[in-house]
Amino acid sequence: MTDGFINVALPKGRLGDRVYGIFERAGYGCPEIQIKNRRLIFESGQNRVRYFWVKPSDVAIYVEKGAADVGVAGKDILLEYRPDVYELCDLKEGRCRMAVAARADYQDDSSVSLRVATKFPNIAKRHFAKKSREIEIIKLNGSIELAPLLGLSDVIVDIVETGATLKENGLAVVEDIVDISARFISNKASFGFMQDKILQMSAQIREVCR
Repeated sequence: MTDGFINVALPKGRLGDRVYGIFERAGYGCPEIQIKNRRLIFESGQNRVRYFWVKPSDVAIYVEKGAADVGVAGKDILLEYRPDVYELCDLKEGRCRMAVAARADYQDDSSVSLRVATKFPNIAKRHFAKKSREIEIIKLNGSIELAPLLGLSDVIVDIVETGATLKENGLAVVEDIVDISARFISNKASFGFMQDKILQMSAQIREVCR
């Protein structure tokens, strides 16, 4: 953070590849990142930018703690963990939605606590609190669709892309909670002393994503 480079945390995987393409088109290319190897850190002296690949759910941590000046994180992660970062723009990649889903024959009984299976307990709690609905959170880490099928939960709160997986398992969306996509975020301290550089990067990314 003191050598004039902007340190960028990118999410590993297909989304990260698409996101890097946006940075490249915005004028922040780094040719060596295209070389197939196991390296995790890549830099371009010409564009004064340094990239590193991290697990998607960890990007916000790297940015919040200052290991990265900026990064790209899903809106789901930002809503679930509420990291102390600035959200600068929407890259319009990785679009999906957070939704409540249940068996097709499900009918809510408001006289009993609603059992909610999810990987996103904080998003679920806030959503149902707004509806004054009493819930029991069942925290799961994968195969969330199984929970209502096996009677573990009444509904699930999860990310929905096409809805095909839900349909194949006899589930359907009950209600949408929020739209999700990749967001460009900044460390607050970095933004303070690199504001012009970060705002310029954000503007150029926004222009590419129009």
